[in-house]
Amino acid sequence: MKLILTQEVTGLGAPGDVVEVKDGYGRNYLVPRGAAIRWTRGGEKTIESIKKARSARSVRDHDHAAQVKTKLEAEPVQVKVRAGEGGRLFGAVTAGDIADAITDASGEKVDKRTIAVGNPIKSLGAHQVTVRLHDEVAATVALEVVAG
Repeated sequence: MKLILTQEVTGLGAPGDVVEVKDGYGRNYLVPRGAAIRWTRGGEKTIESIKKARSARSVRDHDHAAQVKTKLEAEPVQVKVRAGEGGRLFGAVTAGDIADAITDASGEKVDKRTIAVGNPIKSLGAHQVTVRLHDEVAATVALEVVAG
């Protein structure tokens, strides 16, 4: 099944990409969640508009991405969460929580879909996450998870 991605799908592609996936995956997962639309011959206009919107939202170029990277890696970002006895969290720190904390700390708007968390963060203390700023630039951000 041929689809046009409307959102970034890890391991598959970025918005505006035309991908070939198995019928069940496309019909039961990607299309109902709004991550993709069916490919048609008239879809070229849709692809162009999706790519324009993506370029407007994304970091402008490689040099700007490098500047943002140095800004993000300069100092640790504090994420305040609810925690119980022994530093154990109620739930886990989500990519949305991390994106909000980075935006508050640095002033740079970071999309939660560009944040890669290795293992779920379920304890207080120091952790690291990777933020993909550009195709070739990724920043490693130090997080300090504190009870709040």
